[in-house]
Amino acid sequence: MSEKITAEQNFIENFSKLIHELKAPKGQKNTFGKYNYRSAEDILEAVKPIAFKYGLIINLTDTIKLIGDRYYVEAVASVTDGFNRFSSTGLARESEVKKGMDDSQITGTASSYARKYALNGLLLIDDTKDADTDEYKQENDSKAPKKITKTQAQAMLKKIDSLAELVSVKTNKKVTGVDMWQKISDTKFFAVLDINTLDAEQYMTVKRYAEELEKAYAKK
Repeated sequence: MSEKITAEQNFIENFSKLIHELKAPKGQKNTFGKYNYRSAEDILEAVKPIAFKYGLIINLTDTIKLIGDRYYVEAVASVTDGFNRFSSTGLARESEVKKGMDDSQITGTASSYARKYALNGLLLIDDTKDADTDEYKQENDSKAPKKITKTQAQAMLKKIDSLAELVSVKTNKKVTGVDMWQKISDTKFFAVLDINTLDAEQYMTVKRYAEELEKAYAKK
């Protein structure tokens, strides 16, 4: 029992020394936000030689998890001496936006942030007062499609109403603009969205589909 306690105490002591000596520089620069921040790679680069000195190993693992209808990367950062272990977990949600990025890049970006947060927790690195705390959010927000303008929304409403009138005439069945929009939205997005909150890509998808329907019914 005493040997076990001694081993645990030795592990805790060495890990405490590692945390005390660790200085993780902010080696990355966000030129848009004009601030420096540290990445998971910066932290690992700084901690590896200290961990080696005290006979400790830092390990990182990733798991993809589906929470609700969104995928998350769960990263676990751990430190061990081969017998004892401390761990910390970090989560990062995969972005829905894939513009300019393939699936592997999206997962890789989320993994990097999840690993950073896991390492922060494990090594007691406090980023709460720094701008880079919002780095992931800012990066994803900057890639998010822009919402359509009020003018575009009104133009789309008129187009949908006009299409509904055409369909009513051609089918001899009353179709309202609301009915028409529900059908189009459910067909293209598998849900009835609010026209006023469409983004630019969704707007163009609806516009093209409405024009296709208009041409098809006009020929009847």
